[in-house]
Amino acid sequence: MAPSPAHFRATLAAVVDPPDELRSLRLVHKALADVNRLRIVQHLAAGDATVSDLIEHVGLSQPLVSWHLARLRLAGLVETRRAGREPVSRLVPEAFDAFADFQKHVLGLARPIPASRAEEAAS
Repeated sequence: MAPSPAHFRATLAAVVDPPDELRSLRLVHKALADVNRLRIVQHLAAGDATVSDLIEHVGLSQPLVSWHLARLRLAGLVETRRAGREPVSRLVPEAFDAFADFQKHVLGLARPIPASRAEEAAS
């Protein structure tokens, strides 16, 4: 049985590389698409934490917590520094605002301020 035209188009669309801007969006969305990573972000929003703290909070093994942190670092949402022998992770809150603005721009959701509102804001 030959593939349908729709299947053929879908396969071609999957092979074509998406633009870099869309890949950047996907990277952050995938980083935040996991409940355990969201729990890590939620914990880090309260303050810096060691891997041991995060293991206790999330209830995962050390390798899994480290893997999740690596995904969040790759997306630019978390920074890690060494404090003695243990890494300490910190949330980068400004990254969330920058990502929201970037996402609006890439998706065409950023709208210019109407001239009348811009004049009001200037006065």
